[in-house]
Parts: sequence; structure tokens; C-alpha cells
Amino acid sequence: MRHARRRVVRRVTRLAAVGGLLLGATMVTRAVASEPRVPEAVPFSTAEETAVGPGAGLVAELGTSRTAGSWIDADGRTVVAVTDEEAAAEVREAGAEPRMVRHSMDDFKSAARTLGSAPRVPGTAWAMDYRSNQVVVRGDTTVSADDWSELTEVADGMGDFVRMERTGGTFTTRLNGARPILSTAGRCSAGFNVTDGERDFILTAGHCGPDGSVWFADNGGRQEVGTTVGGSFPGDDYSLIEYAGGRAGEGAGVVAVGGGKGVRITGVADPAVGQRIFRSGSTSGLRDGEVTALNATVNYPEGTVSGLVESNVCAEPGDSGGPMFSEGIALGVTSGGSGDCRTGGTTYFQPVTKALAQLDVRLIVAPGADGGAAAPSPAPSDAGGAAAPDAATPGSSAPVRGIVPDPSTLLSRLADPRNVGPGLLVIGGSLVALVASRWIRAEQDRKAYRRHYSVTWG
Repeated sequence: MRHARRRVVRRVTRLAAVGGLLLGATMVTRAVASEPRVPEAVPFSTAEETAVGPGAGLVAELGTSRTAGSWIDADGRTVVAVTDEEAAAEVREAGAEPRMVRHSMDDFKSAARTLGSAPRVPGTAWAMDYRSNQVVVRGDTTVSADDWSELTEVADGMGDFVRMERTGGTFTTRLNGARPILSTAGRCSAGFNVTDGERDFILTAGHCGPDGSVWFADNGGRQEVGTTVGGSFPGDDYSLIEYAGGRAGEGAGVVAVGGGKGVRITGVADPAVGQRIFRSGSTSGLRDGEVTALNATVNYPEGTVSGLVESNVCAEPGDSGGPMFSEGIALGVTSGGSGDCRTGGTTYFQPVTKALAQLDVRLIVAPGADGGAAAPSPAPSDAGGAAAPDAATPGSSAPVRGIVPDPSTLLSRLADPRNVGPGLLVIGGSLVALVASRWIRAEQDRKAYRRHYSVTWG
């Protein structure tokens, strides 16, 4: 009778194990079928001499000898600086507004080369002001009277379209975005999330730390974010932080703007002079301003950085690397500047487009409300212009997630029937039960055989 009960138990165990294998396989199949799609990523590459802004196509078509940049006016119209009437007519025909100027983009570039070849003076900067048709040279409070006098002599030799300005404060990198990241090099802000198709990274400022810098999300060094694996500074000002787990996680296409709120990032573009922009940083939060010049060069104490975007938005130490955007379009990461958010100042940004092209990565964008890819927000990329600066917004809102995975959610993820984990656990448990039942049966048969024939042993 006892043997019959054992056989029934063994059969039930084997049937349960086989059923568990089938159930686990079904769970895994369904989980794989419902796995969230890989985050949408937007590529962008740009040549070093490519014109930027809403009139970029017209500027490229007419050439650098007949144009001197473009910008967005207060009504949102695209204005293109031209040097002859024939070019002005072509601009009007394209639907933009021409502005006759004396000096062309070739003159601007020649002036920039001359300034770049002069002895380097930390605390100075220059940029192309398209609206005034001038190259503006600035010197902060650290520049001595003698150095300023020598630089003024260089500028005087280039003509009357070079304007010299003294500025308050000092031009510094903003070492010390949205989310704060900390290392032995100091404190910075996370910029945008990017990917190479296999791994995810944070795009931030290059001056934040050299290759090998390890970043954390807390002062105690317990929540590791990742490690700096590449970048450029000086010369440029961008770097990549590879996530410790390889993936950015949920909410990778959203940038934080404070108060637990975020903005969906849906595309990438170059900014335009006159465009209203928004900047988020871990020190000063969300701030807005206007692009005042392009192709700026800044002589920081650590080295010279060129090709920057100049703006009148404020920033403070700790905001370095934070994202600059408008209407959901990624535009730049915070490099440095002068002043603060009490008195105002000038802030410079590394364009995102060049960083993506040089690093061979793509921007991760936010999904739409239905979980699919979001429609890109309008970027100022055509002759028709963009929204008037006063009407521009940061972009559509979205909740923001932490920069590192929350360990407390591990159990809930394992219990989620949409994940592969539970199915694998069921399969593993079923295999153990099946093997155990067969081992128990073999052991019982061996003992029964031993008892039955023990009288003949020895």
C-alpha cells in the first residue's frame, strides 16, 4: 500500500514538473514578445563648416562671400545677412527677409583666424554677432590692462567690424543639467542620454573629468552612475559617461527641469541666433534666455574651446554639462561663462550636433504618449523661420526618473509577468523537481533491491 502511494506521489511530481516547464516556456515567450522596444535614437552628423540656423540652406546656397549668417527676429521671421542685391532677391523669393551688410562670412572667418593666431589671453572670448555684423571680443576682470591693450591693437588692424567689450565676472568652466553627478574631479550635471546601439551613455561637458573618472549620484559614493570613456577638452567641450549597467533605463529621453518634472526630448538640431533657449542644471534649475552669437571661442584658464554657442541665459558652478534645449529639441550642453543667476551673465554651450558626430553616437529620444516614437518637435531648420522667441517653450512635459536604478524595484520587476525572469524561475524550479523525482525513484529502487537480495550478499 505504501509503495502504491509513493508511485502516485512520484507520478504527480513528474507531471507537475513537466507542466511547470510548459508554463515557464509560455511565460518566457510572452515576455519576449512584450519586451519594451529599444529606445528610439536620432542620428545627426554635421561638417565643421556647415552653416546653422533657420537660414542655413540659403546661406549654404548663396555662399560665404555673399552672406554673413542668419537669425530669428522678434516675430519669428528668418533674417539672412547678404552683401549684394542679387542675393537679397533670392532670399526674398525663398520667403525670408534679407538684411544688407558690409562684411561677409569670409570676413568673419578671417577675423577669427587672426584672433586665434594672436598670443592666448585667458579670460577673453570672441564670437560672430550676425545681427550687428560684427565680431565681438570680450575680456573679463582677470585680463590685465596691458593684455587688453595688445588685443585691441590686433583688433584695430582687422577693421571697424571688430567690437571690443569689457565684461564683469570671469570666464570659467562651470565645474562644481539636469541631474547632479559627482566624482573626485568635482560636481557636474548630466546632459542628454545617447547610445552607440549597444551601450548607453550620458553626454556631458568634457571639462568635467578626464577618461576614467568614476561618477556617482550621491555624496557617499554608493550609487555609481558610470565612468568617463571619451571626449574632448580643450578644443571642444564634450565627453561620454558610460552607464555602469550599460543601459540608461526608463525615461532615457527625458531631461529633468526640477520639482520631479521633466521635458521630453524628441530631436536634435543646431540653434539659431535670436532663438529662445532653455537650460537645466543641478545648481540653478531651469533658466531661459536667447542665443546671442555662434562660433564663439573662449579662452578658459584650462585651455581654449571654439565653435561654442553664446547666450544670455545664466548659469552657475555645478551646471556644467547640463542640457540646453527648446521645443523638445536638444541643442547643447553647458560649457562655461561669466556671471551668475543673481546678476546675469554670458553662458557658452557645446553644440550637441558636433559632439554626436565626433563621438559616433545617437541621441536617445522620448517615446510618445502611446509608447511609440514621439513626433519630433519643430526645429528652426527652414527658411520659413520658427516660433517667435516669446512663444517658444521647453517642450512637452513628462515625469523624470532617477539617474540610477532603484534597488527597491528589483523584486517588483522580477514579479512582473511581462518580464523574462519569472518564466525562467518557473523553468528552473521545474527542472530541479524533475531531476529530484528521478533521483528519489532511483534511490528507492536501489534500497528495495538491496533489502530483497541482502540475504545472498557476502
